[in-house]
Amino acid sequence: MKIILSGYNVDTDVLEELKKNSPPRSDVTPETLSAAYARISRDPRPVDELRAVSRKEVESTRKSNSTIIFKMGHHSVAEHAVFNFDIIGVSRLAMEYLERFRLGSYTEKSQRYITLGDDFVIPEEFKGADLENDFVGIIKKQNVMYHELFEELKKLVFKKHSSLAAHPKNNSLLEGWAKEDARYVTSLATFGQLGMTINARNLEYLFRRFASQSLKEVSAIGKKMYGLVEKIAPSIILFAAANDFDQKTYGELESYVSREMNIKPEPVSSNRVSLVDYSANADEKVLAALLHSISGFSYAESFAKAKKLGGKQKEEIFNKTFQYMELYDSVLREFEFVNLTYELVISAACFAQLKRHRMATITTQNYDPALGVVIPDSIKELGKEKAFMEIINETNEVYAKLAKKNAQAAQYVLTNAHQRRVLIRVNARELYHVARLREDTHAQWDIQRISAQMSAKAREKMPLLAALLCGKDKYPEMYAKIFKKPPKVIL
Repeated sequence: MKIILSGYNVDTDVLEELKKNSPPRSDVTPETLSAAYARISRDPRPVDELRAVSRKEVESTRKSNSTIIFKMGHHSVAEHAVFNFDIIGVSRLAMEYLERFRLGSYTEKSQRYITLGDDFVIPEEFKGADLENDFVGIIKKQNVMYHELFEELKKLVFKKHSSLAAHPKNNSLLEGWAKEDARYVTSLATFGQLGMTINARNLEYLFRRFASQSLKEVSAIGKKMYGLVEKIAPSIILFAAANDFDQKTYGELESYVSREMNIKPEPVSSNRVSLVDYSANADEKVLAALLHSISGFSYAESFAKAKKLGGKQKEEIFNKTFQYMELYDSVLREFEFVNLTYELVISAACFAQLKRHRMATITTQNYDPALGVVIPDSIKELGKEKAFMEIINETNEVYAKLAKKNAQAAQYVLTNAHQRRVLIRVNARELYHVARLREDTHAQWDIQRISAQMSAKAREKMPLLAALLCGKDKYPEMYAKIFKKPPKVIL
């Protein structure tokens, strides 16, 4: 056996220092790894030798990459090249676009833990017009209220949790709770930052999507990112330009539906979580998948046998799958054969948490003032609900003005309290992950409530497979109900 660490991410400042202190070289590119790995399937030499050849013949390497990706259609070789980006001074709205790419990795500045300043993006769409003054004016009012709410909420939180406040080490925790609720009045134009890691295949996809985007900030982000990698890896990022598919498809769908079907939005419902579709016979389908994995039966035979099992037998089989599972373990992969689709009406603050579950399928509508806002209970407790809603109402008036010129860009002025409709499809295994993380007592309260409702609706339709669906903090209790003893690991 021979295992070699062939490469790893290195800070570009370190790379530049190394390049300054060495003779000029052209092989400081991840393309050599992509080309070497692409040759594994057809070249009998050891892969470390293939890497050495790629480093010596960079131009030949680039031609090889282009041929393999473009002519042969093997885009997967580009996944061996990985890039890191510092994304600084972009809006919260733009960060939602960045985090749509499921196979990237992101760590974002948290508005729950960091006190916000007053920096915000002024969209190019409204610059130099009377609308810019309206936009800036309401954002400044929102920010003034944020700072006022933070100070008052801090006093309230410290008073309500006096035992925790007695120890200075808890100050940042308590202040975080105040920031968490104060930020509901801040806009989607607020500056944020994130660290991003993404492979070249998905980066190319991002470039194409961003080049086709109508929001000027998003388009500019794509251009700047492309400019940084264009010369480093030209052979593995080939299709980066705007295209008709990304530019026109949704717009023409919308035009057709509006013209031919005359569809009008239904009255807004107060229901924030609706289970709109799910796998029928879900418990039996997971049981069938389990039987298929451990037997020689076909799936049809496995499903027929699963349906014939008695209730006690079904429960026992599920309990076997849970018996050795700790709170950090995922349920078995067979749970992925069952799906649930929810329609959610959630705040921007809540969506900021939900969007991180990238193995789910998530599609969204624009943020819409007609859907109302989520007001934190603490703001109501302060007696600030009226003042909060005055800012919201004024924000909605400015939004209406902006939307007449550009409805997409008008969203910048809306707040973390404003809501949007979201369609999310998860398999049962991913739902367990959502519940463990988002129903936990340490999770943000807004998504805690949404996640708990999602789990409750799942338990109604598939009670056996959802038996341990809960937050991490509740896991020992739920486990003990089934097995009459606690799990080995307890937080």
